[in-house]
Amino acid sequence: MQAYEIAGPTRLFGEVTIHGAKNSALPILAATVLCRGRCFLRNIPEIEDVHTACLILQYLNAEVRRQGNALYIDTTYLKNRPIDGTLAGKMRASILFLGALMGRFGEASIALPGGCPLGKRPVDLHLCALERLGAQIEVQEDRLVLTCPFFCAAEIRLPIPSVGATENILLAAGCVEHETVIVGAAREPEICDLAEFLQKTGAVIRGVGTDRISIIGCRRPAGTIHTVIPDRIETATYLCAAAGCGGELTLYQTDAKLITPVIDSLEHAGCRIESEAEYIKICASGGLSMPPDVVTMPYPGFPTDAQPVLMAALLRAEGACRFRETIFEHRFCHAEQMKRLGGNLTQNADEVLLRGTDKLIGNSVNAQDLRGGAALVIACLQAEGKSLLTGVKHVDRGYDNLEKNLSALGAIIKKVEISP
Repeated sequence: MQAYEIAGPTRLFGEVTIHGAKNSALPILAATVLCRGRCFLRNIPEIEDVHTACLILQYLNAEVRRQGNALYIDTTYLKNRPIDGTLAGKMRASILFLGALMGRFGEASIALPGGCPLGKRPVDLHLCALERLGAQIEVQEDRLVLTCPFFCAAEIRLPIPSVGATENILLAAGCVEHETVIVGAAREPEICDLAEFLQKTGAVIRGVGTDRISIIGCRRPAGTIHTVIPDRIETATYLCAAAGCGGELTLYQTDAKLITPVIDSLEHAGCRIESEAEYIKICASGGLSMPPDVVTMPYPGFPTDAQPVLMAALLRAEGACRFRETIFEHRFCHAEQMKRLGGNLTQNADEVLLRGTDKLIGNSVNAQDLRGGAALVIACLQAEGKSLLTGVKHVDRGYDNLEKNLSALGAIIKKVEISP
């Protein structure tokens, strides 16, 4: 089993080039299923979730080759095969292949993503939306089986602006030549990136970036060339690492406009931040003060994926800050682990009250999810002495060479093998 050995406290100085957005790359990889031809995708991060998506494409008979930070994908001779749990169970985003396969073949069979049970889960929004487009869906123990004898013109109203459901509707409608309208659509930049890719393949999409999107698909989408947008959550992670540890970082190939709420919180905390077209520079030279309370919201609000890393950055700040989570249940697993390092956190249902502490002490902690794992890395870098972080497989799902980049900035962090 792999773990991170981390020694602190440390300050961070230097430069980082931000990778392509994980949350753009995954739906766009699913979207290549619609194409009868070759796609060349630039700025694709080398992370576990992308590797899993490529394995799914290869299982479906696509040709996939990596060329540096780009992927060449040929789906001309794609075959519709049932996707089992060994692939679908590795990541939640595998649910996007349901809409993509429906769009191209009119049927799909896929194991439940990540092994998650049905019930009051976000996947229900996907299924209801696809049913409005004409899908007949059967749940078979741990598998979803979808058939769509014909596609219906539909106006689909989402009760919440679900990113995944919005993406699945766009994918399913990508080959449908009549209009599909999404009311209550998600507005995230990654939605806009997927829409831009689909437009290059022949779809006509209006209202992108608003809560009402219409799409008229293309019967035979063409292959295309596309560059994925920068990863706003990776950007937030490095900014928060610099804020919590102290130091000075310059991030390249990124866009400050994508993470305005995070930058606002860090500036309130006392960081100096400047940005231009493709870089962000942060300087954290003194102690931090707590910013106003943080409430996660759909875009353009404070991103739920940045909540854990900001919490880590503020562990030693002066004052108190309340974090309220409105997007996901069980999003505060990292809070209990931060307490093992000496963090002063009190959780009550969907809220955590963080009071700053003078000092953190190294300890053994465990990552239970992707963003919580990144947050614990930041927390351990601030702690005095050595820490051991297990569960790094979660971090590898979403960060390209996190430990190598941090080491280049002055962090003492290395990946080691330990006994389970």
